[in-house]
Amino acid sequence: MPPDTTPIHLIVFAGPKRIAQGTKAEVLAQLREHKDNTPYLIFDAQTGELLDFDVHNQAGVVAHAAGAETHDDTPRGVGRPRLGVVAREVTLLPRHWDWLNRQPGGASVALRRLVQEASRVNADRDAVRASREAAYRFMTVIAGALPGFEEATRALFAGERNRFEALIDAWPADLRTHLQTLSAAGWSTTS
Repeated sequence: MPPDTTPIHLIVFAGPKRIAQGTKAEVLAQLREHKDNTPYLIFDAQTGELLDFDVHNQAGVVAHAAGAETHDDTPRGVGRPRLGVVAREVTLLPRHWDWLNRQPGGASVALRRLVQEASRVNADRDAVRASREAAYRFMTVIAGALPGFEEATRALFAGERNRFEALIDAWPADLRTHLQTLSAAGWSTTS
């Protein structure tokens, strides 16, 4: 299976106003239309992570964002990189290694099977956690000084959707809309 090549979607804010969104190339094209030196905050639209790059000097990034090939001369390590398999260190107690080595296929096969099963079993819980963390990352950077921020954060992590939305209701529309998008998967079916 080839590595994930899904383009990262960005969202750009100038203060509380969303001014661009899309792939890196699309965002750079939208921002070229702005001829000012407005300070922008650029976020990964899915993870809420603040990204660090200067949109006013992006000649090199435009070529990369448009799909230019990059050649990495870094020597390859152990593993099966074409399949996405990467060798990493795992530290376990001797009794854990003994158990893993007794499993059909050995330690690597047993670990992959355990991780796959845990991923399947915990998928809903992981999606809720990831959604709440993304909303928190975004709101900490851009809304930390807004009224009700701390209470909204508490409501977010407590899973109190109605309270969270009531607390952010007075916030600027673009911020509120993106927070609702990021937090959408963060509300369990019981809240």
